[in-house]
Amino acid sequence: MASADTQENNSTANSLPSSSFIGSNIQGKFDKTRAEAFAGKMLDILNGGTVSLMISIGHQTCLFDVMSKIPPSTSEEIAQSANLNERYVREWLGAMVTASIVDYDLTKQKYHLPAEHAAFLTREAGLDNLAVFTQYIALMGEVEQKIIECFHKGGGVPYSAYPRFQELQAEETARIFDARLVDNIVPLVDGIADRLKSGIDVLDVGCGRGRAINIMARAYPKSRFVGYDISREGIESARHEAKEWNLTNANFEIKDVTTINEQEKYDLITAFDTIHDQAQPTKVLKEIYNALRKGGVFLMQDIAASSHVHENMNNPLGPTLYTFSTMHCMTVSLAYNGEGLGTVWGKQKAEHKLREAGFSHPIEVKQIEGDILNYYYIARK
Repeated sequence: MASADTQENNSTANSLPSSSFIGSNIQGKFDKTRAEAFAGKMLDILNGGTVSLMISIGHQTCLFDVMSKIPPSTSEEIAQSANLNERYVREWLGAMVTASIVDYDLTKQKYHLPAEHAAFLTREAGLDNLAVFTQYIALMGEVEQKIIECFHKGGGVPYSAYPRFQELQAEETARIFDARLVDNIVPLVDGIADRLKSGIDVLDVGCGRGRAINIMARAYPKSRFVGYDISREGIESARHEAKEWNLTNANFEIKDVTTINEQEKYDLITAFDTIHDQAQPTKVLKEIYNALRKGGVFLMQDIAASSHVHENMNNPLGPTLYTFSTMHCMTVSLAYNGEGLGTVWGKQKAEHKLREAGFSHPIEVKQIEGDILNYYYIARK
């Protein structure tokens, strides 16, 4: 079987813009070799961007899941197995073959998803499933023109302009919480697992659809859990799941977390990838500090990055993080006249904000093996 990356392509498909053309209208010293190399990089970027959309479709239609379980097959056989339209599947396969994601046997006209690729594309891959993230590309494209308007006029794009965002966030975080919350994330705080088993009061700030609260409530039935979020849809979903799981120790409220207004009520407060999105993160962190009892702990999961751009140059997710920030996190905050911290507010600013909120004890910053996306901040009152 010949794979797409081993087949010889014709010279036209591999040709780059002429170096003489590239530099023809530029005065002074011009490195044509460097220019041609950059032209090649731009073609890679263009292909990567478009293929991301096709990977997103493959994820949402379960094509990767189906192909990982069947032998090499024709487009008709794949479409039938996935219960999809053959013509669309065939064109999608063309993108997958030319992107070297799916192998193609020219003689038999059959397609095959290698196991090594399926390990990062299917739902069975769990935390290694990178196809999940490509769904955000299309979502961000929907607001591109609104973002361009912000470049000219300032302001931001409100959360309501991203109708699928919470759904995508729920899918992304659920797999992480299911696999790691109880066994890996909670134990990052020394001694907290034993306290949860005995029974303490816990608040999750910006709980979304409540997965984290429900998982902890099920794992620690003697503790009492509350989730706050401004989204009615999110809270309704959280309550529905808690009811399905027969949880009596998990409660959810629609609440603006800048107005928690509770004094020394909780032993543990969590915030999973939500603080940098807040319009008023400084105020939210102060509310969290006030709501903790003496000796209480704030566990904050947020993006693993530096506050300084030059220190993010070697971050493998650097371009993605700054893009997500521009297209969602920063602009949503600015839409509500917020601070606009953005996705890449970084470790230095995060620690400063925590100290500003009142956390005077040394702040611990930990990571979980295999998780390059997140830092876990542990701040004690």
